Amino acid sequence: MSSSVAEISTLNRANPATERRGHIQLAVVIPTFNERLNVEPLLERLTIALRGLRWEAVFVDDDSPDGTAQLVRKLAETNSHVRCIHRIGRRGLSRAVIEGIQGSCAEYVCVIDGDGQHDETKLRDMYLALSEGGADLVVGTRYADGGSVGDWDSTRAWMSSFATRLSSTVLRGHKISDPMSGFFGIRRESFEKAVRNLSGEGYKILVDIVASFPGRLNIHEVAYTFRNRMHGESKLDSAVVLEYLLLLLEKRLPKFIPARLILFAGVGATGLVVHMLMLALLHKQFLIDFSVSQATATLVAMTTNFFINNSFTYRDKRLKGAKLIGGLASFYLVCGLGAVANVGVAQAVFEQPTTWWLAAIAGVLVGTIWNFAMSNAITWGRKK
Repeated sequence: MSSSVAEISTLNRANPATERRGHIQLAVVIPTFNERLNVEPLLERLTIALRGLRWEAVFVDDDSPDGTAQLVRKLAETNSHVRCIHRIGRRGLSRAVIEGIQGSCAEYVCVIDGDGQHDETKLRDMYLALSEGGADLVVGTRYADGGSVGDWDSTRAWMSSFATRLSSTVLRGHKISDPMSGFFGIRRESFEKAVRNLSGEGYKILVDIVASFPGRLNIHEVAYTFRNRMHGESKLDSAVVLEYLLLLLEKRLPKFIPARLILFAGVGATGLVVHMLMLALLHKQFLIDFSVSQATATLVAMTTNFFINNSFTYRDKRLKGAKLIGGLASFYLVCGLGAVANVGVAQAVFEQPTTWWLAAIAGVLVGTIWNFAMSNAITWGRKK
C-alpha cells in the first residue's frame, strides 16, 4: 500500500465520523478489469478531489485475474469510502456501471474510468450541477470549450467523431457534444426512469441511458482534458465497434426484437455461404457423394457459425477451455433440431395454398428463431 493511501486510512480510523457511513452525498462508480495498479493512485486522487463531501467509491470488478477485487476489499477494511462489487461470470462495462449504480443508495452518482484518464477534479463540479444546478445528467466532455482529447492520433480522433455522429440517430434530439464519454453524473431518479429500458450492450452506457430515458433530460456539460492511462493497457479492441453498432441497432428496433438476434442471423447468413462453398468443393471438385458432401458442409458451417458467434455475438459470454467444447456440442444439437424445425414448418406451409419460396422463408425464420433462443439459453446461457 502506498504511503499516501496508508495516511488516508489512518485518518479514517482516527476519525469516528468516517467510520459511520451516514448519508452518502455522492457515489463514484468505477468499473474495473485488471486495474490493480491504478486502484490506489485513483483513490488518492478522489480523496483529495472530494474532500468535504460524504462520498463512496464503488469499484465494480469483473473478476480481474490480476487481483483488483482482492485489493479493493483489503482497502475497504480500513477506508470507509471504499466498496467492492465483485462480479463473477458476468462481463461488460455497461452492465458493470448499471450494477454499480444500483448497488449504491446515493442520490447522485458519477461514473469514472479506473485507469486515470478522466479528470477526477471535475467530479465536484458535476455533483454541484446535479445537486444545485438542476441537471438530470452531467456529461464530462472532451469537445466543449476548455476540453481536449489529449494526444490522440488522427485515426482515433476520426473514429470518435464518426461514432458521435452515428449516436445522433438514437439520442432523440438531445444535444450532447461528447455522447461517447464514459465520464458522467446522473440523478438517481433519472437513472431509475431509464434503467428498465437499458440495453446494457457494449461500452457506451451514456448513449444507452439517454436513448432509454422516457422524456427530456436537463443535460449540463463539464469540459475536461482526456489523459493517458496511469498503468496497464487499454481493454478496447475492434469488437467494441461491433458492440456499439449493436447498441444503436437495438435502440432503433422494436423492444420485442433483440439486436443480438439480428447479429446471430447475420452470422447464420455467412454460414450459408460457407456451406455452399464447402458443398461445391467436395461434391463438384472432389466428386464426393452428395449426401456425404452435404453432411460435411453442414457440420463445417455449424462449426464456423459457433466460433463466430462465440467471438462476436456472445463476446460478453465467450466460452473458453473445456466449456468451449461443451458449448460446441450443445450448439450442434440445437442447430440440428433447428434444421428439423425448418424442414417441418416449410413442408407444412408448402402444403397450404401458397408459393414455394414463402414456405422456404417460413422454415428459415422458424429455424433461426429456434437456434437463437436455444443457443441463448443453453449454449451461452449457462453459468461460467
